[in-house]
Formats: sequence, structure tokens, C-alpha cells
Amino acid sequence: MIPQEIIRRKRDGKVLAGEEIATFIAALAKEEISEGQVAAFAMAVFFRGMSRDETVALTLAMRDSGTVLNWDSLARPIADKHSTGGVGDNVSLMLAPIVAACGLAVPMISGRGLGHTGGTLDKLQSIPGYNVMPDEALFRKVVDEVGCAIIGQTSDLAPADRRLYGVRDVTATVESVPLITASILSKKLAAGLGSLVLDVKVGNGAFMESLDEAETLARSLVEVANGAGVRTAALLTDMNQPLAAAAGNALEIVNCLDFLAGAKRWTRLETAVLAEAAEMLVLAGIEQDIVEAQDRASLALYSGEAMERFARMVHELGGPVDFCERPNVYLAKAPERVRAHAPRAGYLAACETRAIGLAVVELGGGRKRASDAIDHRVGIEGLLPLGTFVEEGEPIAIVNAATYGAAERMAHDIAGFYTIADEAPKLPPVVLKRIG
Repeated sequence: MIPQEIIRRKRDGKVLAGEEIATFIAALAKEEISEGQVAAFAMAVFFRGMSRDETVALTLAMRDSGTVLNWDSLARPIADKHSTGGVGDNVSLMLAPIVAACGLAVPMISGRGLGHTGGTLDKLQSIPGYNVMPDEALFRKVVDEVGCAIIGQTSDLAPADRRLYGVRDVTATVESVPLITASILSKKLAAGLGSLVLDVKVGNGAFMESLDEAETLARSLVEVANGAGVRTAALLTDMNQPLAAAAGNALEIVNCLDFLAGAKRWTRLETAVLAEAAEMLVLAGIEQDIVEAQDRASLALYSGEAMERFARMVHELGGPVDFCERPNVYLAKAPERVRAHAPRAGYLAACETRAIGLAVVELGGGRKRASDAIDHRVGIEGLLPLGTFVEEGEPIAIVNAATYGAAERMAHDIAGFYTIADEAPKLPPVVLKRIG
């Protein structure tokens, strides 16, 4: 069947057969269909949705569009984590070395930024020399020797997803549950996982703003992944404020190093990282009890072993051998820094989290078009958490920009993204729900 007929059937609300989906995805992987047809297919799925069977067929077709890795030679359990994306969400950077230090092997296939959310690969490319696209031999070597490797999709891993992923980012079709499910799981299934933990973000900085929407996505992911033979659970986590104190690529690498050095105790970020680490350890069979698993992860973090794993991963993938000791030598810095000041005294009660993510994009730290280059220097640091009491004129964030004018304008805007109240807000927990 020709591609436009498949697009037409989905546009008209028909249920596509597995063979139709496989045919379309195979043509997409071989670049036998145009970018316009890929965009039309994504938009049709966005508006018409897909049944569970269609989503499974789409996921498997995208997985099978390239190589599927096998890790039978490794004695350690093969596990991974994926987040649906948020603002200041750099959990993967710390989580992979923590659980590697606890005995897991983590071949993490990550993506670039989508819309207002930052991408793990964009953050890692702030590190000079870091190779996000190693060949399979190097990827396997790092996973085997270090315990974790965070890379992008190589040319032979789910190539159909790589093309569809880029189109979704620039066609306002990111939020489709079937497309998100297939995109995430095709890469994870191709990586040869035994278990998977999913972090599904909820709130005004997430693609899924309501708990019901997020739960729908989480259940889709869990059902499809478990149906494909990968032990999977999902945590629904709050994204009504930035997760870390920084948003922006190099700034989030600095935040990662601070975290691994033990400087982020008692933060929302620590809660999220340790909760996801514990889930990974239990699903993989390393631990049986979630509390004991969290204690084990905490020991790996605060003993310094996780930092050592991160440093080894960076070096093995081409980064400086002393990067973790001297990040300021290697990470580029924005030439201009301007503080955003609180307009009045009171408690930070709410923030427009999505707007903060879009501010990073506007500064050049994200993409408006798939072909855009990223300025890894720019972003926002010093973001205060909700519930903090501030005095009038006190800094609530610091804008890092390429020019003073851009920094000054964005600092003014960011001050307006926050609601300041006379009473402390009642804030939701970081982990809202578990879908197992």
C-alpha cells in the first residue's frame, strides 16, 4: 500500500493493520517517504490516536527497523530508565552511575531536547570530546567495564524512530501517547533490556499536565513494555516546578557534578533520583525491598563511587580524564549573567514551568527547528524551589545568555513567571503515584 493511503486511513479514524504499520515504518527507515508524509502521519496519529494493538505494532516495527542488541555475555542485569521530559530534569546523568555502582549494567539510549524540555544528549555534548554516537564495540566496552554508558541512537538502533522523533519536535505532535510510547520503547527494546523504570512527568512543565493524562501514558508504556517481555514500572512525578536548580545544558552538567559530590541532599532532585534508583534495583532483582534498595543507592552516591563511575564513563567516551575534578576548565560559560529579582516579599507559591523551559530555548539552549545548533553555555541557574520565602529584590534565578540585552530581557520575564504569596503553598510530593 502506498504511504498516502496509510496516512488517509489513519486520518479518517481507521484502525491500521500491523502489516500497514510495518510497511510504513520500513519505508520511513529507508527514507522512501518524504518528510511531509512523516509529518502527516504523526499529525493523523496525534488527532486519531491508536489502539493498544496498533501501538504495539508501531513499537515493534520501530524496534525492528535496525539492530536489536543482545547482552547475554554480561553477568549483570541489564536495566534502564527513561523520563518523558521536563525542565531541569537531569536525573539520568546521576541515576545511571548510581545504579551501575550497585551492580546493574545500564546501556542508556537517550534523546535530544523536545519542545520546551531539555535533552540528555544535548547536556552531555557540553563536555568537550564526549562521544554521544560511539560504534557498537565501544558502547559495549564502556557498559561492560564501567557499568553504564549514556549515548544517542546509533545509525542502526531504531533508525525509524530517529527520523520520526525529529519531525515530532517541530510539528507540535510531541504529546501523542502512541507516538511517545513507541518512541521511548522502540529504543529501549532495541537496547536489549531486562527491566525498565519510566519517569512520567505531571504538571505545567510536562507534556502531560494532568494526573489522568500522565496515568494514561504510564499505563500505555507499562502495558506495551511488559507485553514485549521487559519488566517495567512507572513513577508519576511532579513537574509543576523545575526539578533541579538549573535549566540549560552546561549548567545542568554542573548541577549533576554537584549532586554526585553530595551537595544536593534533601532536595526534590535527590528524592526523585533515589526513588528511581530503588525501583531499578528491585525490578532487576538486585534488591527485594524498596527501602533497602534506596539505602543501597544512597550509599553508592554518598560514598563517591557513583561520581567515580560518571568520571570513567565520560573519559571512556572521549571526554577529559580530569573532567569531574576541573569542570570549570572544560565547560564553556555564557558571557553575560543577569539576576532575576523578586518583585515583592513573600513565598514562591507557583511558577510557569513550561515558560522557563521555553526561555532556555529562546536563549539558544534548545531548538526551534530540527536543524538548529544549540548554545550549550546558556540557560538559567540558581532557580529557587517553590515554598522559599524571598525578600523584595532578592534573586530568584540567574540568566546566562550570549548577550547582555538577551539576559536582561529574560531576567525581567522570569521574574514574572513566579507567583509570590503571603502564605507558604501546599506542595505535592515529588513521587505522585506508581504504576506497576
